[in-house]
Amino acid sequence: MNYTQLSQAIQDYTENTETTFVSNIPTFVRQTEERVYRSVMIPELRKNVIGSLTSGNKYLARPTDFLTVFSIAVVDGDGNYQYLIDKDVNFMREAYPSPSVTGVPKYYAQFDGDIVTTSFGNFILGPTPDANYQVELHYFYDPPSIVDVGTSWLGENAESVLLYGSLIEAYTFMKGDQDLMTTYAERYQGALVNLGILDVRSKRDDYRDGQIRTNT
Repeated sequence: MNYTQLSQAIQDYTENTETTFVSNIPTFVRQTEERVYRSVMIPELRKNVIGSLTSGNKYLARPTDFLTVFSIAVVDGDGNYQYLIDKDVNFMREAYPSPSVTGVPKYYAQFDGDIVTTSFGNFILGPTPDANYQVELHYFYDPPSIVDVGTSWLGENAESVLLYGSLIEAYTFMKGDQDLMTTYAERYQGALVNLGILDVRSKRDDYRDGQIRTNT
């Protein structure tokens, strides 16, 4: 389901083509995407990126589409990985009060968040890098909205979540029939559970862990 099809389906289900309603459909869809992406860590929405640590600089900029981190590893000249340990900023300040304490970083913390148009946040490392190192960041990212690019992973693989979530937002906007709202909410939750099972399966191996059992 692409965005044109989704928009038309929302209008068909609600039987509403009023101008103000139609103009708000992009908002309904974006709100649904945000809710889904913060409810389920979809395996396909993971990224690995390679960056650089600069000698004497204890900060590492986050990617523009960053949501949450899975791991950060320093890669030495021989290609060996040293995974950093997640700590909070208070620990970093106490353990490494001076940036002049240098070495191969062992720890990281999320230092700050997004500041629109000027910064997308930074990690703080400890100790301060004593040389230029390659670093690999594995993270969960915020994909472009189907509204902006026309297609998305959700639209192609989990259209029920996208449709029923958008209908919930649409009916909230319309102050629609409560019974129908309840039906859409139930269908959305069912689709979200199925999407969550995909996340669980991505972390399992049936040969070693056994098959997932579900109540039917």
